[in-house]
Amino acid sequence: MTKFYSHWHMNPTLIPTNPEERTKLWLGMLQRVKADMKSGDILDWGITADLSAGYTLRETDEKGLIADASNWMPYIIMDAKPVLTPDQALEAMKRSGPGVKK
Repeated sequence: MTKFYSHWHMNPTLIPTNPEERTKLWLGMLQRVKADMKSGDILDWGITADLSAGYTLRETDEKGLIADASNWMPYIIMDAKPVLTPDQALEAMKRSGPGVKK
C-alpha cells in the first residue's frame, strides 16, 4: 500500500453561520476523525489553529483514497499526493542519476 499525504481545507461556503450548527458539524467531523485514527485508517491528522485547513496521512490505494475523499465532500476539499519513505526516495534517486540505465 502507498502512503498518501492529503492537504485539505474547509469549503467556506458550507460552514454554518449559526454557532450551534457550526459546533455540531465540527464535533461530528472530529468524532469521525478519531474513529478513523483508532481503526488505523488514518495514521496522522492535524488541523491549523484557525480551523481552515489541515493534513491527513493514511496508507491506502487509489480506490481507498477516492472513497475517503467522497466521504468528506462537500465540506472538505482535499489535495492528495503519494509520499515515500527516506529509503524509497534514496532508491529512486539512485535510479535517476546520470548514466543510470533505466
